[in-house]
Amino acid sequence: MTENFDCKSSDSAKAAVLQQSEPQTQPSHPLPVQSPADCDAAGHLLGDELTFLREANEQLVLSALRAHGLAEANAQLLIAAMSAQNLQITAEQAQQRQSEFLAVLVHELRNPLAPIRTAAALIEYLGDDPAQLREVQVVIERHVKRMTRLLDDLFDVARVNLGKLRVDRKLLDMSSLLQEVVNTYLPLLHQRRQKLNFQRPPHPVFVNGDSGRLMQVLSNLFDNASKYTPEGGAIELLVEVKDTVLVLTIADSGIGIAAEALSHIFEPFMQDAAAIGFNSAGLGIGLAVVRELIEAHKGSVIAHSAGRDLGSQFVITVPLAAHSPLSLHEISAAP
Repeated sequence: MTENFDCKSSDSAKAAVLQQSEPQTQPSHPLPVQSPADCDAAGHLLGDELTFLREANEQLVLSALRAHGLAEANAQLLIAAMSAQNLQITAEQAQQRQSEFLAVLVHELRNPLAPIRTAAALIEYLGDDPAQLREVQVVIERHVKRMTRLLDDLFDVARVNLGKLRVDRKLLDMSSLLQEVVNTYLPLLHQRRQKLNFQRPPHPVFVNGDSGRLMQVLSNLFDNASKYTPEGGAIELLVEVKDTVLVLTIADSGIGIAAEALSHIFEPFMQDAAAIGFNSAGLGIGLAVVRELIEAHKGSVIAHSAGRDLGSQFVITVPLAAHSPLSLHEISAAP
């Protein structure tokens, strides 16, 4: 018995068999299909969110910059406040020093007036006795010189502040000038039983200087050395030639200078408390004048002291004259 097969039926059966043999890959949750309108709405929403985030970030940056600027402003205000406070303290200290200076000035100017007035009154009763008249004359001259020196120092401080301090520099033999200063102060040193160690250079030592101003400098330093050295103490004047400069050292065995005062010792109206207690004479302007005059000679002055009761040293350095009658080699080689 012959069987007949339909081709279409056979192909359908084969397809059914093949479909059953393949694995099922359909998703359990099919993705929803979005319309173009939905896509546009989602894009606008995302753009708005990005714009918001960008603006928020900009605000954060601006806030950070403002905070940084505020911190800098606060720091500047703090610095300004501290500077103002320091300036106020400095001004108050300067005012206090000025008030103290004025009180001392009145005292220093009145002190010589009493012996001058007494000496003037004695002249009427001394008659023609030359010896006694000479003693009265010496008293008057000594105190007039003291007052003149005080006033000269005051004028020099004023000239320094106004920029009008002048020196008349000429070729000058410092050896002769030093001997003149020593001769002036020897009677005072003998009166106070103070020993002086000074060896005059055997040859002239030439500088370009103002003799009157350099005499003023040396007189100030000699006067201080004697004034702040107890009776029986020692004072030394050392003269050295080093290369192209002259070095003068005035040292004493006196009360010394406190460390806190040493760095300000050349400032106007500055006086060490120990110096005031030991000898209240003086205005605290002499060393300021010394520094200005030495610097006007293109030199320098430095103060040294190991402390209270350990003496002090003032070292002056001034240039030697470039063209002097005696060569530097001859001066340096002098015994």
